[in-house]
Amino acid sequence: MAAWLGRVSLGDAWYNMYSRLLRTKPVGSMAHSSDDLTELAEGSAVGLAKVLTTVDLVSLGVGSCVGTGMYVVAGLVAKAMAGPGVILSFIIAAVASILSGVCYAEFGVRVPKTTGSAYTYSYVTVGEFVAFFIGWNLILEYLIGTAAGASALSNMFDSLANHSISDFMITHLGTVRGLGKGEDTYLDVLALVIALVVTAVIALGVRNTVGFNNVLNVVNLVVWVFMIIAGLFFISSSNWEGGKFLPYGWSGVMQGAATCFYAFIGFDIIATTGEEAKNPNTSIPYAITVSLVTCLTAYVSVSVILTLMVPYNLIDGSAPLMEMFAVHGFMWGKYTVAVGSIAGLTVSLLGSLFPMPRVIYAMARDGLLFRFLSHVTALTHTPTVACVVSGSLAAVLALLVSLRDLIEMMSIGTLLAYTLVSVCVLLLRYQPDEQTDTHQFDSEVQDMDSLKHEDAKDDQILTENDGSSSYHTGRTEGEGDDSDFHTGHASLLKRLLGGHYYTLRLRLGMPDVSVRPTPATGRIVTRCTLSLFFMSFLLWSTIIFGVEQGTGAGAVISGLMATMMAGSLGKLLIMIIQQPESTRSLPYMAPCVPFVPAAAILVNSYLMLKLSPLTWARFTIWCLIGLLIYICYGVWHSTLELNAREQQAHASSYQRYDDHLDDTFSPGDDLYPQEQDERPYQGWSAIF
Repeated sequence: MAAWLGRVSLGDAWYNMYSRLLRTKPVGSMAHSSDDLTELAEGSAVGLAKVLTTVDLVSLGVGSCVGTGMYVVAGLVAKAMAGPGVILSFIIAAVASILSGVCYAEFGVRVPKTTGSAYTYSYVTVGEFVAFFIGWNLILEYLIGTAAGASALSNMFDSLANHSISDFMITHLGTVRGLGKGEDTYLDVLALVIALVVTAVIALGVRNTVGFNNVLNVVNLVVWVFMIIAGLFFISSSNWEGGKFLPYGWSGVMQGAATCFYAFIGFDIIATTGEEAKNPNTSIPYAITVSLVTCLTAYVSVSVILTLMVPYNLIDGSAPLMEMFAVHGFMWGKYTVAVGSIAGLTVSLLGSLFPMPRVIYAMARDGLLFRFLSHVTALTHTPTVACVVSGSLAAVLALLVSLRDLIEMMSIGTLLAYTLVSVCVLLLRYQPDEQTDTHQFDSEVQDMDSLKHEDAKDDQILTENDGSSSYHTGRTEGEGDDSDFHTGHASLLKRLLGGHYYTLRLRLGMPDVSVRPTPATGRIVTRCTLSLFFMSFLLWSTIIFGVEQGTGAGAVISGLMATMMAGSLGKLLIMIIQQPESTRSLPYMAPCVPFVPAAAILVNSYLMLKLSPLTWARFTIWCLIGLLIYICYGVWHSTLELNAREQQAHASSYQRYDDHLDDTFSPGDDLYPQEQDERPYQGWSAIF
């Protein structure tokens, strides 16, 4: 009996544990109709100010990318990883970013109050622990990005001074053991000062930050055009000939793509500042698209000029774009690029430091980090405490760690965060709506009716021609095909497949348009999505470490295992598309769901596994520190935990007063029995 009671107690403890870890934040609590701190009324709490326009968001996104990505990452990747193949590395990284970017755009519209970016997105879908994990690693990426920007500016000034600054530091302060591959580095006091100055600028307020950012972006744009035009006079095609274009092979290109991915983090800052945008529903998708296209154009053009002007093995690692003109004796061009470097690296530094305190603010507001970090100053409407703390940590990191080591550490947390955003979008598309808004439902019906009338004639012709009338038998009279509304890619498939469109839908087992998501179908999609997420890592691990690096029979066996896993991934996708989608209408929706989110998961997981083992070791240490903070503080002080305790206390009080009542009989129970499938939907935690 005691053993049985012990098992029951252990089961209850396990249930309570995973219920805490997987509890989700209601989406409605972050809608504009909720208690929005940004609407400052007399006597209300101080919150973030809505001052950002679409142009401001584009400027923030482009500025945060083009600085470090163009002036530092392009040269380092070309020299040490990919050679002139860095062009392909940037294109591959851009494709991965676009796949994640459309998912970010949908979530930015779905949850407009998006301070915290991927952290907030995951909190409303996959649960509290995963949200903390993503937010914690976003903080790491912004810390590294800020430190790398400060270190890059310091190296640029050092290059202009003919390395006299670094020589002075080494002579008077000595060297310290680096945190990277063991090489010595000097204490970069100048980088420390730069990081602290930019922290002060960020703390002054978002409007001052954005205005300063816009001016620097104009300077950076002018210098970029100058570099492309002036560089055309010094290019030599011999730098790409004789196998010099891919000196490290495709493996080097993919490794370079994993590092270059960080150069496209600009759309993340756009999503992070959604709470401060005037009109996030339209501004966020537009700004993300423009930022990605602009950054890709800048990186590819600069990489082409750089690798055609200077052989890849002679590229200067600390200031590649400045020194490419110095090699040809064009010193006026070097100093012009220096002006652009100052502007570009400064705005990139602002772009890295700007979202970091806002992620900390969002996590502290939810109680997952220490509450004092969520304080917002009434004068500037910025999370000043979070700004000071995060900026100081980044300054210390810039002081102690070399630029090369920082560049290698950049991408892993960002890739994981973007992967989880794709998972979140995939989950939400197939979950039943917890609440139905009458006005929204009416608007959806109108949208579907318009689509029905638009495609009724084509649908009738196609149905008669392909003979698949059985597909439509489940419809009520007058009901057309509204799959365009659901998937976003049906109209394209109709044009491409013609009369075979409905035959394909029938053979794949896609649901009828009258079917709506249920808790059961939502759980199926959840299980399939989780399996797809973990199997993608297993698949690429088998390919990278078994097929690419293996030999003989081992490589053959690994190839067979990879083939079976690829087939399993395809089966999971088919299972997902066989489930009904939510009919909720949004101003912007990611196209081709579930294929685009699945492709983002696959590409991002591959790039993560191409990063060095040392990067994974640092990542593991950081995660262990975060896990300790969450277990000791976050899980007990989160807003959801405090609300649950308060509700439990109220329930206990009512139970004491009602103990003497006998309510075991209820006439309604016999008259209206509740079906098992109609129980309240428990979301993510209901999969267990």
